[in-house]
Amino acid sequence: MSAAYLSARGLGVRLGARDLIADVSFDLPRGCLTAVIGPNGAGKTTLLRALAGLVLSRGEIRVGDSNAAALSIRERALRFAYLPQGHAVHWPLPVRDVVALGRYPHGATDPGNLPRRDAEAVARAIAAADLGSLADRPVTELSGGEKARVALARVLAVEAPIVLADEPIASLDPRYQLDVMALLRDTALGGALVLVVTHDLGLAARFADRVLVLKDGRLIESGPPSAALSPEVLAHAFHIGAFRAEHDGSPVLVPWVAP
Repeated sequence: MSAAYLSARGLGVRLGARDLIADVSFDLPRGCLTAVIGPNGAGKTTLLRALAGLVLSRGEIRVGDSNAAALSIRERALRFAYLPQGHAVHWPLPVRDVVALGRYPHGATDPGNLPRRDAEAVARAIAAADLGSLADRPVTELSGGEKARVALARVLAVEAPIVLADEPIASLDPRYQLDVMALLRDTALGGALVLVVTHDLGLAARFADRVLVLKDGRLIESGPPSAALSPEVLAHAFHIGAFRAEHDGSPVLVPWVAP
């Protein structure tokens, strides 16, 4: 594996008397799509929020040569682009203006009057998410799948080296799920480190370079899909088995309740 760009050591988040995540450690390089999986309540969302600096955490997070705790809010926002779960826009803003919000960490506060560098970044994000024909449409008029691509384009417009996406394919139909995962994969191939929380083990097996498996707030496996989604790990984490095959050179994994 390439040199680590994002490292966690002994990362933990506590709420009252309960550890939401505890003693989580890993090293991840840029150019890598990492799926974060685990049963409900395993700590997946908490992990992403801790990395983004949105909850208090203990332990150490390093980004490149920097300790994340020493970064200002703006510096952290430039390094971590975060797509929260269930992201929604309730105002009839044009798609282009919503995507332009991703340039706020760079100091661009007026979507209607973007400096050239910011306008070009927004254009690249719109093109990557295939939203060119919708750029002037109010986002409130779009379908659920289209809104999901707008939300992801806003994150891509940050052009941060790390993208954190929390269940970006939830409630989407199969075509949009594939489109969003392919876009995240392309973003990783472009040099970003992408962490995506998903409950779809089949898409994790197909698209991820690396998988982090959480259970009860602890990291129980970290590695390529072939290892992290092994029968032993699935049985331990989810109490399930799986049907495994290959199609067009890609792995196929279908969760199956063990007899």
